[in-house]
Amino acid sequence: MVEMSDTAKKAGSGDVPVLATPRLLALAEAATVRAIEQHLAPGETSVGTRVEMEHLAASPLGRHVQIGVELTQVEGRRLVFAFEAHDKHTVVGRGTIERVVVDRAKFLARATR
Repeated sequence: MVEMSDTAKKAGSGDVPVLATPRLLALAEAATVRAIEQHLAPGETSVGTRVEMEHLAASPLGRHVQIGVELTQVEGRRLVFAFEAHDKHTVVGRGTIERVVVDRAKFLARATR
C-alpha cells in the first residue's frame, strides 16, 4: 500500500505524492532478499551489486503494489532476478536485480577496514 512515506515527495526524488522510484527499487530488492533467505547457509547473506529498472506507471497514495520476483540465473555466488511490480490497473515497473552471496562476517570485516 503506497503511503506518504513511500512517495517521491518524501524520498526527495520528486514533488508528487506517488510511489517514489527509489522506494519501488527498495521494495523489489526486499522481495529478492525474502526469496532466497531460507536457502542461505548459516553465516551467509546476499548483497546487491547491480540493478536495471524501468518505472513505467505512477502509483498514487492508497494503491496496493505487488512485486513478483523470479531467479533467472545462478553463476556460482551470483544470482540474477527478474522482477515485475504491478497494481490492479497496470504494470508499474520491471527490471533485474543482481545479488551476490557472501559470508556476512568477512563482508563486514572488509567493509569496516
